[in-house]
Amino acid sequence: MTTTAIRRLLPVLLFTTLLTSCGYNQLVGLQQNIQASWAQVQNQLQRRNDLIPNLVETVKGYATHESSVFVEVANARSRLINAGSRDEQIDAAQNLSGALGRLLAIAEQYPQLKANEQFNRLSDELAGTENRIAVERMRFNDAVRAYQTMRNSFPTVLYANWLGFKEEKYFNAPAEAQQVPKVNFGTPGATGPAK
Repeated sequence: MTTTAIRRLLPVLLFTTLLTSCGYNQLVGLQQNIQASWAQVQNQLQRRNDLIPNLVETVKGYATHESSVFVEVANARSRLINAGSRDEQIDAAQNLSGALGRLLAIAEQYPQLKANEQFNRLSDELAGTENRIAVERMRFNDAVRAYQTMRNSFPTVLYANWLGFKEEKYFNAPAEAQQVPKVNFGTPGATGPAK
């Protein structure tokens, strides 16, 4: 082998060594872990989607004049069902969480609804599902964190983008979770604090 051939082969060997010893396979594994974690989030979001129509129908029987909230929940649920990309699904899930919060706030204004056995069962199932979503969201975010850490570590950061390993988005709590909830001890259907 000539010196020229060795010089041409050296960059290829160096690049191959970097790929095999510096985490390409590990990045692939971490990316697969993100996909598996996201599938679990989707399972729980679907469970919540399946509960919502029953919950809305139960609340409708007591709070017929709260139609804007029912429309908002239906639209948010539809948006989640039709969301395509993971980012769209995350945004839609956060939107639906906010709409469900407003629906459950209506229930607080109707003591006879809170005493309804079907509403209580559905509320308990929804609460359990929300807990499952929180756990799966945490696992998903842990998988994203591990991937991002590896992806942004040296020397992986030098070639990760070039090989198609893009940044992943965390599944954060919706902006509404940062706000202090409003409590209303006034009449049903009233908004804002009681005066």
